[in-house]
Amino acid sequence: MIQNSITDTKPWYRHPWPWILMSGPLTVVIAGTFTAYLAIVSNDGLVEDDYYKQGLAVNQTSARDHQAFNLGVQAEVMLGNDGSQLRVFLRGNEGFVFPPAINMRITHPTRAGVDQKLSLRADGNGSYTGKLSTPLVGRWHIVLEDDKNDWRLTGDWLMSNNASLHLPVRAKAAENSGNIPSKMQ
Repeated sequence: MIQNSITDTKPWYRHPWPWILMSGPLTVVIAGTFTAYLAIVSNDGLVEDDYYKQGLAVNQTSARDHQAFNLGVQAEVMLGNDGSQLRVFLRGNEGFVFPPAINMRITHPTRAGVDQKLSLRADGNGSYTGKLSTPLVGRWHIVLEDDKNDWRLTGDWLMSNNASLHLPVRAKAAENSGNIPSKMQ
């Protein structure tokens, strides 16, 4: 009897199957290395280094909210037609002294790199103006403070066409100050 046997004499690296089987683990190693690189070089804008100090400062900032309530401070923030001019109109109780300047912090909820700090100058009769460094798009957290940091107003602003923001004293600050009943009328 004659036996017909075909013997493959090629070395292993000349066959396709070892390479196909090794491509899966190699892809995972490359993806893991790239992910580790991104984790090392990118900034995690949501994590604050001094979170403990910020937690301790909550009582101090709530006292400024109470002061804004006691003074009856309210503000309306308007964006100019060109998208870079801001105008703020302040109101307060009788006898409220308008500061010569107010500070505005505009912070993005997730991207710290696009936050802005503005010093708005008084135009008279409670009107203040300032210029943005970059246009605002999306949702922003707004903090208005007087130049002496005696009071502050906060709110969230969802930008849209002809957007304006009304910053009344927050009901929570008013309730905690004991000046009004717990249910708003």
